[in-house]
Amino acid sequence: MGSLINKENDVKEPKDAILYINGVLKLLPNGLAHLTLLEYLRDVGLTGTKLGCGEGGCGACTVMVSYFDHNSKKCVHQAINACLAPLYSVEGMHVLTAEGLGNRKFGLHPVQESLASRHGSQCGFCTPGFVMSMYALLRSTKTPPTEEQIEESLAGNLCRCTGYRPILDAFRVFAKSNDLLYTNGSVPSQEPKDGEFICPSTGKPCSCGPTQETINQADGSCKGYKAVSYNEIDGSSYTNKEIIFPPQLILRKTSYLSLNGFGGIKWIRPLLLKHVLDLKSRYPDAKLVVGNTELGIETRLKKIHYPVFVAVTHVPELNILTVNDDGVEIGAGVRITELRKFLKKVIEERSVYETSACKAIIEQIKWFAGTQIRNVASVGGNICTASPISDLNPLWMASRAKFRIVDCKGNVRDTLAEKFFLGYRKVDLGSNEILLSVFVPWTRKFEFVKEFKQAHRRDDDIALVNAGMRVYLEKHKQKWIVSDACIVYGGVGPVSLLAVKTNGCLVGKEWNKELLQNSLETLQRDVLMSDDAPGGMVEFRKSLTLSFFFKFFLWVSHQMDGQDLFNESVPVSHLSAIESFHRPSVMGSQDYDVPKQGTAVGSPEVHMSARLQVTGEAEYTDDTPMGPAGLHAALILSKKPHARLLSINDSGARSSPGFAGIFFAKDIPGYNSTGPVVEDEEVFASEIVTCVGQVIGVVVADTHENAKLAARKVNVEYEVLPAILSIEDAVKAKSFHPNSYRALSKGDVDLCFKSDKCHKIIEGEVHIGGQEHFYLEPQSTFVWTMDGGNEVHMISSTQAPQKHQKYVAQVLGLPMSKVVCKVKRLGGGFGGKETRSDFFAAVAAVPAYILNRPVKLVLDRDIDMMVSGQRHSFFGKYKVGFTNEGKVLALDLEIYNNGGNSLDLSLPILERALYHSDNVYEIPHVRVNGSVCFTNYPSNTAFRGFGVPQGMLVTENWIQRIAMEVKKSPEEIRELNFISEGSILRYGQRVEDCTLQRLWDQLKKSCNFLKVRSEVDKFNLCNRWKKRGIAMIPTKFGISFNRKFMNQAGALVQVYTDGTVLVTHGGVEMGQGLRTKVAQIAASEFEIPLSSVFISETSTDKVPNASPTAASASSDMYGAAVLDACKQLKARMEPIATLKKHTSFEKLVNACYLERVDLSAHGFYIVPDIGFNWTTGKGHPFRYFTYGAAFAEVEIDTLTGDFHTRAADVILDLGFSINPAIDVGQIEGAFVQGMGWVALEELKWGDDAHKWVPPGCLFTCGPGNYKIPSVNDVPFKFKVSLLKDAPNDKAVHSSKAVGEPPFFLASSVFFAIKDAIIAARVESGSHGWFPLDNPATPERIRMACADDFTAPFSKPDFRPKLSV
Repeated sequence: MGSLINKENDVKEPKDAILYINGVLKLLPNGLAHLTLLEYLRDVGLTGTKLGCGEGGCGACTVMVSYFDHNSKKCVHQAINACLAPLYSVEGMHVLTAEGLGNRKFGLHPVQESLASRHGSQCGFCTPGFVMSMYALLRSTKTPPTEEQIEESLAGNLCRCTGYRPILDAFRVFAKSNDLLYTNGSVPSQEPKDGEFICPSTGKPCSCGPTQETINQADGSCKGYKAVSYNEIDGSSYTNKEIIFPPQLILRKTSYLSLNGFGGIKWIRPLLLKHVLDLKSRYPDAKLVVGNTELGIETRLKKIHYPVFVAVTHVPELNILTVNDDGVEIGAGVRITELRKFLKKVIEERSVYETSACKAIIEQIKWFAGTQIRNVASVGGNICTASPISDLNPLWMASRAKFRIVDCKGNVRDTLAEKFFLGYRKVDLGSNEILLSVFVPWTRKFEFVKEFKQAHRRDDDIALVNAGMRVYLEKHKQKWIVSDACIVYGGVGPVSLLAVKTNGCLVGKEWNKELLQNSLETLQRDVLMSDDAPGGMVEFRKSLTLSFFFKFFLWVSHQMDGQDLFNESVPVSHLSAIESFHRPSVMGSQDYDVPKQGTAVGSPEVHMSARLQVTGEAEYTDDTPMGPAGLHAALILSKKPHARLLSINDSGARSSPGFAGIFFAKDIPGYNSTGPVVEDEEVFASEIVTCVGQVIGVVVADTHENAKLAARKVNVEYEVLPAILSIEDAVKAKSFHPNSYRALSKGDVDLCFKSDKCHKIIEGEVHIGGQEHFYLEPQSTFVWTMDGGNEVHMISSTQAPQKHQKYVAQVLGLPMSKVVCKVKRLGGGFGGKETRSDFFAAVAAVPAYILNRPVKLVLDRDIDMMVSGQRHSFFGKYKVGFTNEGKVLALDLEIYNNGGNSLDLSLPILERALYHSDNVYEIPHVRVNGSVCFTNYPSNTAFRGFGVPQGMLVTENWIQRIAMEVKKSPEEIRELNFISEGSILRYGQRVEDCTLQRLWDQLKKSCNFLKVRSEVDKFNLCNRWKKRGIAMIPTKFGISFNRKFMNQAGALVQVYTDGTVLVTHGGVEMGQGLRTKVAQIAASEFEIPLSSVFISETSTDKVPNASPTAASASSDMYGAAVLDACKQLKARMEPIATLKKHTSFEKLVNACYLERVDLSAHGFYIVPDIGFNWTTGKGHPFRYFTYGAAFAEVEIDTLTGDFHTRAADVILDLGFSINPAIDVGQIEGAFVQGMGWVALEELKWGDDAHKWVPPGCLFTCGPGNYKIPSVNDVPFKFKVSLLKDAPNDKAVHSSKAVGEPPFFLASSVFFAIKDAIIAARVESGSHGWFPLDNPATPERIRMACADDFTAPFSKPDFRPKLSV
């Protein structure tokens, strides 16, 4: 015990709060304590920094913060999440945003240039965040970073479009490595000659190699970058345009701050511990804050109000890092990043045996959140939050750490970490105490500490289960005896759980297999979880406790190997259980021809908006300034899945700050019903709500936060009604959307099943999970009136401007001619903004029209995910007959999709699934039927693939089952049953121009399938606890809209007298490169440079009645419409062109103008030869098919369910690509997004499978609980090829559609995982078929592996619960 109090009170008067942004000084007035840095940046017009999730989980808001460290006398540069950083937390610092690096007018920074030129930006919404993460890494390192450091620095940034490979290639040029290693094993298309550079982007020899081997970096002491020459291709050199750290901040002394904010919030920044203790005495409930990574979530998402924040970032006593003879002391305010650096240095300087705990902490930190969070999150904050899934708390407990605590009087006490955590989010801290530091003792010789963690996703994810384990062995009577032990688990209870019985079982026992067995049995009594425990996955989490201990036993035994009298050596086949995971750098390879046509078509041109996107200058809906009269909208949502509205009390909202209006069903001027197929959805619920998240009304206020606050104050009383919360419940209750039954048939299925030809018959069920779109830009719309309210205009993030126009006109009671919808670009769509976005536009239009004021509605990420619908979950029941050789003869299939509470597009999605439920297989006798289920969930909607992937996944499940029945490989069964040229599909369409077999043969050769199969089998024989698997999957995707009338497109092309061309068409740019391709078509047709063509925004007053940008058909349709307009113009210009040879297009245009030739043309295109009749079940629904195939190799950890994709080889027939670089980007993006669907992304709803979630509520409503693939989920070797010499005469310039067809090919990863699980089950004695539902999460992988560690909790046929 001691005292740290100093009676002297030397708090000085605070100075003016200041901040530098992009080199410009900003004075921060009092009253802004409620704002985040992101809100401030966007308020001052720096909209390049985006709001993607609001919880630090996506990286779209990444900025670089720099400050001068007076102790080290150096500048510190860090990437942080601006969405979580309180504005005043960066006072006295320099904030750099993407706009501060470079811009279109004055030049791009090399980081920006490299990303743009290497196709690393598609929709562009996430791009500024990636740029700033990379830039911060370069600024923070004295020497060029390694490729591993680059990939690690990007782990906190998410991209939904690119698949990450081009981003990694773009940034790899900044790494210190040999460029020839980039394509190691990635199958370059040509062998390099001596000294020849292999391009990391294309895998081909080229001349773009770096001219400098090192990067001219700042020395960390604020001198800025040296001025060097800048090469547009070479990213390793920098310009003299770097914004240096402001010298004024070096001279400025840090001051005490006491500032206020909205709602009575106080923000106080003390400079000494005694100030902190004094403040804690005055404000016992004050929250001490460093990074705000937890408090930010609580205040923003959980709506908890904390009146006083004490920022302890500048308190020296809380930031100590000291080493003494007994161990290390770590100040509670030390950031996680600094702790990691410190411990790495300690390990280098101390004896190996002393630092076992330090090494475990370092390893655990590697998987602790993303770089941006680690840079600001503190040790003490993580401890005092007392999260039951904290990654570090089990290690503090296991490593005998002591927590030093000080009270307001300066009295100090120490407590063991294992006694500090009292209950859920409760710790041994009085209201007058704070955590001062953590002391970690050195480990003794033969004392071992090890960390464990399993999460849904390896990087930047919270733990499902984690652990810290320590054992101290001593030699006693010729035996190695456990002298001391501590086993701690996180994620299995309300606090980090000390396994008391197991610890007691270990001590005094010899370290041998008997100890292992006894400990595993004791652990089952130590870790007790109820079946409905929060978080679910109870069987999996219990099994992990055993798996982790088994790994620990093997690891300690391996560490002791070679010690005298130690006999528990680890068998070679078991070593795979303890090998640390090391991810190699991603090696990408792309193989395609460039059959250039004209000036631009066929050329791998860069995305036309790329340079705007990398600088943050590209504008999205929420970036549009509103003006002083503008209002923000927030939704009033149902909290019940099915209920009658009894009363609505809005008095609280009306008295809320900034309130401007509230609107319900009775206030709608026109019709209160919308719907793309059937108008079965109310804009505002009038009497009955049919899902959680259904819109009851809308509030508008002066700020976004005030609008949300007012909406929360609306009190709704319900009469709860019975709810249907699964497909199974819907089928039992016959709860289907009206007229949604569909059927297709061919041959005589029943007769075939009875015939002698049908040797075997199998029956089964397939459960298919849904998927969140997770477009980085949330649903957004901005509506305003014009001409005194006579017209309504809007800018929206939508794939269907015409539907916006129609819905808004209908709801307001206006003619469509008075409503205009404009779209510049989307920050991703993937189908989620085809119909659901239109609904939100209708909601926002009501207050805008009635109040005659601009209204902006931007959904928060959690609300967006909860209300806007997802990919449909499906349920399939199959019966298949086949021969002993594996030839399929008959299929009887019944499928259902979960439509939700309105029909939306669920029926055409079901129809697509029925069309494609044969995938690429010839089946003589077929009967397939299905229905759309009505459930009490938000309406599900379109998503890339539009039902096709679900239908095909059912097929590939029974294909693999046939393979197991006839003891052949699935690849043999697939090839045996391929369709071929001239095959007649079940709906009567003849297969033409079939390149399937050619693709398949080329893929087998490219991936060296037989050789890899042999290598995988050999690996599996030699490794008990790691298994590899491979799979090859084909696909066939029909191109057209389901409804014939939608297969039309219009365009407007205008030629100006300076020779430039303006193109407007009905399609929407959402990152897929539509505008770039259309511009290439126009440029080639006029034989002018691509730079002479500009694509204007999409607007309903320019091109009317446009179909949604969907179905992968937009390049085909709008490209053809633009081509039609260009040909009209050329025909008009032809007479003038023949009179005289003009030296340029500009001169020809001028000559035409002088002759009064009309230089504006409207082009139009209809897709020919399509149509289908559901009454007869026959027709020609598709213009053509896009074929593809993919190979994948994976490796799984059978003890934990962890997996990684070692290789992926994808090949598609895209005819003659209009832009192969953009098409490759679409393939890679679709494949990685598909990997998320099959292996990572699980939606968890409140249903019978997840009773710990409130009924009808979505648990996975943000990046904290819903995990899309990150940069570290990309296949190690990622090859993409386009089939050569395969023109398609049914589309513009012989090209083919690309957006959706590659998505299903990611199922090769799913079936490779299943192949690996089969190998694991064989070792455990489980043979034969077993179900594996998607997504194949770690839970499903691990439980399917069925071994001694799962046996106490489940049977080999255990099927983890899935929301379907």
